[in-house]
Amino acid sequence: MTTSRVTTPFHSHATTHEVIDGVDLSGRRAVVTGGASGIGVETVLALAGAGAEVTVAVRDTAAAEALRAEWAGKSARGEIRVEELDLADLRSVEAFGKRWDGPLDILVANAGVMAIPTRQVTEEGWELQLATNFLGHFALATQLHANLAASRSARLVVVSSGAHRTAPFDFEDPQFEKRPYDRWAAYGQSKTADVLLAAGARRWAGDGITANALNPGWISTNLQRHVDEETMRAMGAIDENGEIIKTSYYKTPEEGAATSVLLAASPLLEGGTGRYFEDNQEAEVVTDADETPGGVAAHAVDPEAADRLWDLASAALP
Repeated sequence: MTTSRVTTPFHSHATTHEVIDGVDLSGRRAVVTGGASGIGVETVLALAGAGAEVTVAVRDTAAAEALRAEWAGKSARGEIRVEELDLADLRSVEAFGKRWDGPLDILVANAGVMAIPTRQVTEEGWELQLATNFLGHFALATQLHANLAASRSARLVVVSSGAHRTAPFDFEDPQFEKRPYDRWAAYGQSKTADVLLAAGARRWAGDGITANALNPGWISTNLQRHVDEETMRAMGAIDENGEIIKTSYYKTPEEGAATSVLLAASPLLEGGTGRYFEDNQEAEVVTDADETPGGVAAHAVDPEAADRLWDLASAALP
């Protein structure tokens, strides 16, 4: 692995088809969490279209079963399977891992929740956004570590967000037990944790496992289901009639999923680990004081913070 910044020939609005063109995933097995909606669907379709066997891991399997049936009817190259998984329930994560048999080549940690209005916690006492976006995926990757290692060239892809720049991980009060709960601070912290998950996975490089995080960009999907219209208007996301405002940075789900697919399958990422990508390029590291848009915050790729978070998460596992 080199330390120079990774660049690719793909522009910011490239599609999944463009970034995976010419890649053959026949014989490879992938898991995509939250693969039944939004950019998850596009990730699943791209990987299966390249020949992979893709398992859609979701809490509600009905939509995933419909996707599987539609794909099966096309007699396409790869295969789509469906498995139940609730990332906020560590028992569900453990059960999924025990059901998985054999090597795993690609794990896309895609599922997530955003801006839950009121503080909610899991049975383990973890704030729900942090539990779903980070801890569940950490537990899943840990549970499947031996399967990933058996691949000898496995990739862990972690979907984060540009919101990570707004909130370093608060090790003193990660669950908002002392400070007032703020849905955006909680979301930003969970997305910082996602980048730290990829950074901390450097310890798995010797097992042939690489891990990278990404910002998919601004896409209108079910992820925004907890955000009211007034807030969406204030963000400049919708107009007075509730219609999406398609700015220059707005992406379709297929464009938003491209960076996930790039990290999961492109030979351009061979051997690279612990990095953060946006718009199909590795991002520059920026400081918290830097107001320029884009980039990955230094607090999210700090190896000491990554190790500390891995220790915290490991202690929470059954």
